[in-house]
Amino acid sequence: MKIGVIQITSGLEYEENLIKIRKFIDEAKSAGCEAVFLPECFYSLSDGTKSTPYVVNGVDDHYKNIQNLALDNKIYVLGGTAAAYGGGEVKNRAYNFDPSGKDLGTYDKIHLFSCELKDKVIDENDIYSPGEDPKMITAGPLKIGLGICFDLRYPEMYRDYSRKGANLITASSAFTVPTGKAHWHTLIKARAIENQCYVVAAAQWGKNNERISTYGHSLVVDPWGEVLADAEEGEKLITAELDLDYVQEVRKKVKVF
Repeated sequence: MKIGVIQITSGLEYEENLIKIRKFIDEAKSAGCEAVFLPECFYSLSDGTKSTPYVVNGVDDHYKNIQNLALDNKIYVLGGTAAAYGGGEVKNRAYNFDPSGKDLGTYDKIHLFSCELKDKVIDENDIYSPGEDPKMITAGPLKIGLGICFDLRYPEMYRDYSRKGANLITASSAFTVPTGKAHWHTLIKARAIENQCYVVAAAQWGKNNERISTYGHSLVVDPWGEVLADAEEGEKLITAELDLDYVQEVRKKVKVF
């Protein structure tokens, strides 16, 4: 199965972000991709001091804008997040749609980023309320365990997904530059190796606003820990071929489970 991973520099204005995403989806379709993965906060990324004003509220116009990325292009759109109301609170929510626009299920980020970096403090608890439950979805042959950015630092969550049959896990992200340089590749490869499944990590890149710069390096890593694609820097699409039989081959070689 061929997939595409979109790396962009999302800003606050969702219309501008969607224009870029649609261009890369067109590119993915032309390349023969059956699914595209989007980064964290692809729809609208604030400066981290308050929520974006563009919050999805049920099946509203913002929801339909995301849904139509899949429906209009007849492609799976997976893993990316947008701010959304849930239970009267704002969540960092991953949306997933099949090529007909069917909602495959959502995941609200459980582990919220909190970090002090030199003279800057970023705490997602100032914006979001945490989710409560992990979420697995099925997208064609893909059995996907959903994760978002800071979730990467909680390996037990991903291990639970692999025990439940996931052959792919996501880590849609907006990793900061300092933490990205220090930990990004190591964390992604570790989650792939220990769970013996594919990891797809679509990421934000560049100077998103005056307070936030993100690391990029969207990755696709196979169950053996080999990097199949690395977006490095810049806004772009990367693609990779997934051999889902390889998951079982690796699990037979090294009997972790």
